[in-house]
Amino acid sequence: MSKRSRTFLRDQGGVALVIALIMMVVLTLIGLASISGSIFEIMLSGNKRGATDAFYGADSGVQVAASNLASFDPSKYDAANQYKYSQDASNINPTEAYIVILKDTMRSGAPRGSGMGATGGIGFMYFLIESTGRDQVESNPVKSSCTIEQEVMRIVPTMQGGN
Repeated sequence: MSKRSRTFLRDQGGVALVIALIMMVVLTLIGLASISGSIFEIMLSGNKRGATDAFYGADSGVQVAASNLASFDPSKYDAANQYKYSQDASNINPTEAYIVILKDTMRSGAPRGSGMGATGGIGFMYFLIESTGRDQVESNPVKSSCTIEQEVMRIVPTMQGGN
Protein backbone atom coordinates (compact mmCIF):
# COMPACT_ATOMS: atom_id res chain seq x y z
CA MET A 1 0.00 0.00 0.00
CA SER A 2 2.78 2.39 0.65
CA LYS A 3 4.01 1.88 -2.90
CA ARG A 4 0.59 2.82 -4.25
CA SER A 5 0.40 6.02 -2.16
CA ARG A 6 3.85 7.07 -3.32
CA THR A 7 2.81 6.69 -6.95
CA PHE A 8 -0.31 8.71 -6.32
CA LEU A 9 1.68 11.56 -4.80
CA ARG A 10 4.16 11.58 -7.67
CA ASP A 11 1.43 11.78 -10.33
CA GLN A 12 0.60 15.53 -10.30
CA GLY A 13 -0.89 15.82 -13.80
CA GLY A 14 -4.41 16.87 -12.57
CA VAL A 15 -3.22 19.39 -9.98
CA ALA A 16 -2.70 22.10 -12.59
CA LEU A 17 -6.28 21.67 -13.79
CA VAL A 18 -7.68 21.92 -10.25
CA ILE A 19 -5.62 25.05 -9.51
CA ALA A 20 -6.71 26.61 -12.80
CA LEU A 21 -10.37 25.88 -12.03
CA ILE A 22 -10.06 27.38 -8.53
CA MET A 23 -8.42 30.49 -9.97
CA MET A 24 -11.18 30.84 -12.56
CA VAL A 25 -13.85 30.61 -9.85
CA VAL A 26 -12.06 33.23 -7.72
CA LEU A 27 -11.63 35.61 -10.68
CA THR A 28 -15.28 35.10 -11.69
CA LEU A 29 -16.42 35.99 -8.15
CA ILE A 30 -14.23 39.10 -8.17
CA GLY A 31 -15.70 40.14 -11.54
CA LEU A 32 -19.28 39.57 -10.38
CA ALA A 33 -18.64 41.58 -7.21
CA SER A 34 -17.22 44.51 -9.19
CA ILE A 35 -20.13 44.45 -11.65
CA SER A 36 -22.61 44.39 -8.77
CA GLY A 37 -20.83 47.31 -7.10
CA SER A 38 -20.81 49.28 -10.35
CA ILE A 39 -24.54 48.73 -10.90
CA PHE A 40 -25.24 49.86 -7.33
CA GLU A 41 -23.14 53.01 -7.81
CA ILE A 42 -24.96 53.82 -11.06
CA MET A 43 -28.31 53.50 -9.31
CA LEU A 44 -27.12 55.75 -6.47
CA SER A 45 -25.89 58.42 -8.85
CA GLY A 46 -29.19 58.27 -10.77
CA ASN A 47 -31.16 58.76 -7.55
CA LYS A 48 -28.91 61.65 -6.55
CA ARG A 49 -29.38 63.27 -9.95
CA GLY A 50 -33.17 62.90 -9.62
CA ALA A 51 -33.14 64.47 -6.15
CA THR A 52 -30.98 67.33 -7.43
CA ASP A 53 -33.34 67.91 -10.38
CA ALA A 54 -36.31 68.00 -7.99
CA PHE A 55 -34.54 70.49 -5.71
CA TYR A 56 -33.63 72.85 -8.55
CA GLY A 57 -37.16 72.56 -9.98
CA ALA A 58 -38.67 73.54 -6.63
CA ASP A 59 -36.17 76.36 -6.15
CA SER A 60 -36.81 77.79 -9.61
CA GLY A 61 -40.57 77.54 -8.93
CA VAL A 62 -40.11 79.79 -5.90
CA GLN A 63 -38.06 82.23 -7.98
CA VAL A 64 -40.64 82.32 -10.79
CA ALA A 65 -43.53 82.97 -8.40
CA ALA A 66 -41.64 85.56 -6.36
CA SER A 67 -40.58 87.51 -9.46
CA ASN A 68 -44.16 87.81 -10.72
CA LEU A 69 -45.70 90.78 -8.88
CA ALA A 70 -49.19 89.71 -9.94
CA SER A 71 -48.77 86.68 -7.67
CA PHE A 72 -49.33 88.89 -4.65
CA ASP A 73 -52.56 90.53 -5.82
CA PRO A 74 -55.04 89.96 -2.95
CA SER A 75 -57.95 89.54 -5.39
CA LYS A 76 -56.44 86.23 -6.66
CA TYR A 77 -56.66 84.48 -3.27
CA ASP A 78 -59.53 82.21 -2.28
CA ALA A 79 -61.38 82.12 1.06
CA ALA A 80 -58.58 80.01 2.58
CA ASN A 81 -56.08 82.77 1.64
CA GLN A 82 -54.27 80.66 -0.91
CA TYR A 83 -53.48 81.09 -4.57
CA LYS A 84 -52.61 78.06 -6.70
CA TYR A 85 -50.05 79.72 -8.92
CA SER A 86 -49.22 76.67 -11.02
CA GLN A 87 -52.89 76.06 -11.89
CA ASP A 88 -53.45 79.58 -13.21
CA ALA A 89 -53.06 79.44 -16.99
CA SER A 90 -52.07 83.12 -17.15
CA ASN A 91 -48.81 82.42 -15.30
CA ILE A 92 -45.62 81.25 -16.96
CA ASN A 93 -44.27 78.17 -15.19
CA PRO A 94 -41.39 76.64 -17.19
CA THR A 95 -40.24 74.65 -14.16
CA GLU A 96 -43.35 72.42 -14.01
CA ALA A 97 -43.26 72.85 -10.24
CA TYR A 98 -46.48 72.78 -8.22
CA ILE A 99 -46.65 76.24 -6.63
CA VAL A 100 -49.09 77.47 -3.97
CA ILE A 101 -48.87 80.90 -2.34
CA LEU A 102 -50.44 81.37 1.07
CA LYS A 103 -51.33 84.81 2.40
CA ASP A 104 -50.43 85.11 6.09
CA THR A 105 -53.21 87.16 7.66
CA MET A 106 -51.90 86.63 11.20
CA ARG A 107 -48.83 88.81 10.69
CA SER A 108 -48.94 92.55 10.38
CA GLY A 109 -46.63 95.48 10.78
CA ALA A 110 -43.01 95.88 9.89
CA PRO A 111 -40.62 92.96 10.27
CA ARG A 112 -38.58 92.92 13.45
CA GLY A 113 -35.26 94.67 13.19
CA SER A 114 -36.11 96.48 9.97
CA GLY A 115 -36.25 99.91 11.56
CA MET A 116 -39.57 100.66 9.83
CA GLY A 117 -41.91 100.28 12.80
CA ALA A 118 -43.08 103.89 13.04
CA THR A 119 -43.28 104.75 9.36
CA GLY A 120 -46.62 106.09 8.25
CA GLY A 121 -48.26 105.37 4.96
CA ILE A 122 -46.62 101.97 4.53
CA GLY A 123 -48.34 98.63 5.02
CA PHE A 124 -46.92 95.13 4.99
CA MET A 125 -48.37 91.90 3.59
CA TYR A 126 -46.80 88.53 4.28
CA PHE A 127 -46.89 85.49 2.01
CA LEU A 128 -45.52 81.95 2.03
CA ILE A 129 -44.57 80.39 -1.31
CA GLU A 130 -44.61 76.57 -1.33
CA SER A 131 -43.02 75.05 -4.42
CA THR A 132 -42.78 71.31 -5.05
CA GLY A 133 -40.44 70.12 -7.79
CA ARG A 134 -40.36 66.59 -9.20
CA ASP A 135 -37.80 64.52 -11.07
CA GLN A 136 -38.50 64.95 -14.79
CA VAL A 137 -36.73 61.84 -16.13
CA GLU A 138 -39.17 59.23 -17.42
CA SER A 139 -36.88 56.22 -16.86
CA ASN A 140 -36.81 56.47 -13.06
CA PRO A 141 -39.35 54.12 -11.46
CA VAL A 142 -39.29 56.10 -8.20
CA LYS A 143 -39.66 59.85 -8.68
CA SER A 144 -37.87 62.23 -6.36
CA SER A 145 -39.67 65.29 -5.06
CA CYS A 146 -38.61 68.32 -3.06
CA THR A 147 -40.66 71.07 -1.43
CA ILE A 148 -39.20 74.49 -0.70
CA GLU A 149 -40.98 77.17 1.33
CA GLN A 150 -40.04 80.83 1.07
CA GLU A 151 -41.49 83.71 3.05
CA VAL A 152 -42.11 86.92 1.12
CA MET A 153 -43.05 90.33 2.44
CA ARG A 154 -44.71 92.93 0.24
CA ILE A 155 -44.57 96.61 1.10
CA VAL A 156 -47.78 98.37 0.09
CA PRO A 157 -48.84 101.99 0.40
CA THR A 158 -51.72 102.64 2.77
CA MET A 159 -54.35 105.34 2.62
CA GLN A 160 -53.51 108.41 4.69
CA GLY A 161 -56.43 109.79 6.62
CA GLY A 162 -57.23 113.52 6.62
CA ASN A 163 -56.01 114.44 3.12
